[in-house]
Amino acid sequence: MTQSTDRIERKVLLKAPRARVWRALANAEEFGRWFGVDLQGKSFAAGQRTQGQITNPGYEYIVFEIWIERVEPERLLSWRWHPAAVEQGVDYSSEPTTLVTFELQDADGGTLLSVVESGFDKVPPDRRLGAFRMNSAGWDEQMKRIEKHVAAS
Repeated sequence: MTQSTDRIERKVLLKAPRARVWRALANAEEFGRWFGVDLQGKSFAAGQRTQGQITNPGYEYIVFEIWIERVEPERLLSWRWHPAAVEQGVDYSSEPTTLVTFELQDADGGTLLSVVESGFDKVPPDRRLGAFRMNSAGWDEQMKRIEKHVAAS
């Protein structure tokens, strides 16, 4: 098995209709509830920057900031962000971003959600492996969170 250090890929079968999963992803306020960020009054639209305060314990000092690239209703949502930008007092704005893409497909028993985060090979070498590891573990957790979120509603 070959392992890429440029991309993280996760898939989860969600026992919910595509429209329900789409709302959990594309409605910024609802997204924030399961992802762990305060996005009250915010929205996701292509070409738009969205920010909110992280609400996960221990990370409340972090501002979640993404740039929405594509919104294809009930099919695809993608954004760019600075991966693992968690160190206080560090300005990550000059670093390259990674691309996060969520895709939805109908599947037996619900909706198959895949998430791919790519572009880690462009992250500065001194941060690359740590960012990759942090986000890899983070996507494992987020797949569990969205699964629980859509099952509860």
